[in-house]
Amino acid sequence: MTLEDEVERLRAVNSDLHARVGELEQALAAALARIAELEQHHDEPPPFVKPNRPKPASPKSPRKKRAPQHNHNRKRMTPTRSVEHALERCPDCLYRLQGDSLDYSREVIELPQPQPVEVVEHRVIKRFCPHCQRWHSPKLDLSGQVLGQGRIGVRIISLLGYLRTTLRLPIRRIQAYLHSVHQLLLSTGEIVELLHQLRQRLQAELEALKAQARASPILHGDETSWREDGMNGYIWAFSTPGEQAVRYYDYDHSRGQAVVKRMLAGQFEGHLVSDFYCGYNIYAGKHQRCWVHLLRALRELKQQHADDAGVLQWAQQVRALYDDAQSWLREHEQPIREQREQQYVQLTARAHALGFAYARVKKHACQALAKRLLRHEEELFQFVLIDGLSADNNLAERSIRPLVVMRKISGGSRSQQGTKTRLGLASLFETWQARKCNPFEECVKLLSQGATSSTECSLPQQ
Repeated sequence: MTLEDEVERLRAVNSDLHARVGELEQALAAALARIAELEQHHDEPPPFVKPNRPKPASPKSPRKKRAPQHNHNRKRMTPTRSVEHALERCPDCLYRLQGDSLDYSREVIELPQPQPVEVVEHRVIKRFCPHCQRWHSPKLDLSGQVLGQGRIGVRIISLLGYLRTTLRLPIRRIQAYLHSVHQLLLSTGEIVELLHQLRQRLQAELEALKAQARASPILHGDETSWREDGMNGYIWAFSTPGEQAVRYYDYDHSRGQAVVKRMLAGQFEGHLVSDFYCGYNIYAGKHQRCWVHLLRALRELKQQHADDAGVLQWAQQVRALYDDAQSWLREHEQPIREQREQQYVQLTARAHALGFAYARVKKHACQALAKRLLRHEEELFQFVLIDGLSADNNLAERSIRPLVVMRKISGGSRSQQGTKTRLGLASLFETWQARKCNPFEECVKLLSQGATSSTECSLPQQ
């Protein structure tokens, strides 16, 4: 190959490299443009994530100091045993030390060695009567110790209910705990059957809870989905406030008004607190609709029409109704009936005017919420009339949350019997917990003493 040929080859290679560099520069420019476009939208969350709420512009308030009665060291527990540590001789001169005086003490909290289960053998002894010429033996009565003819004691059964319902442990985790800590091996089928027996034994308590809920002056209602044997259904939760709170759960395949009618019609005469779901419209008594749901709808309306001054002003006026009602209640600690009724009429009249402004304006952004105001104008400010009535339905939302967590863990139940047991035990254990009782001890008390009412708690929950 001559020198001229080599130069021509190198020139061709150089030309190809220049072309390749040009292509890479174009690709790099396109990539940089795409990166810049993505950086402009990097703060937007994906569709399945709720957007962050904007933080208030006002400066952060100073940290609130604790009250004097709470500003002290942790309260020590009552010691169950004491261990003394003392020197016999002086560490410097080895002279024998004299006298006793407490220098300081240190608290250590520890669990005792786990105990295996106690296996009790009940031996029924028969004895002969020479006069009657017959053998006699006592009738063995273990009621309060076991359920029926079973072999598992009431404390173990109560523990199963507590682990399954309050702590929401799966069956196999309960099985592993009993085997690891108490050296008790139960099959999964036996655990499930014991839970069914527990619910059947406490069925009278469930009926009492339902009666208490229907007799309450205030009742919060909510519902959530639940699958039974692969079929969709719904859990209906009814909760009452106060020291003797009730948490009652019922399952139905329907989400319609017939469930509310079956649960409440003709038996509940108090105030029902719910969201704006039409299933609760069948209740003909006094009704308080949840303001949290309405305020959330107003916030979404303002976000969707942030450029419409009319929509923003109308939404702010509706929000002002709620703020004014709460401010009035804070300013009047113990208003008389006439004052409450006067404030209720004023707020209802303002809500009617705001709803009437856009209820007939077709395709207006505020029309749907305006119709809602008119439809429920008498159900928005019942909390102004009734002392202790909440303006929101947060109680029902919080009460149904444990069932939602159960559903996320297990996916539902496999049978009608399983649904009854899950909801029945949830009603009992959640009620005891709402009353600040110890659910485990309450269950033991009912099973061992044959109590017929859960209105009183034996032990406060620590």
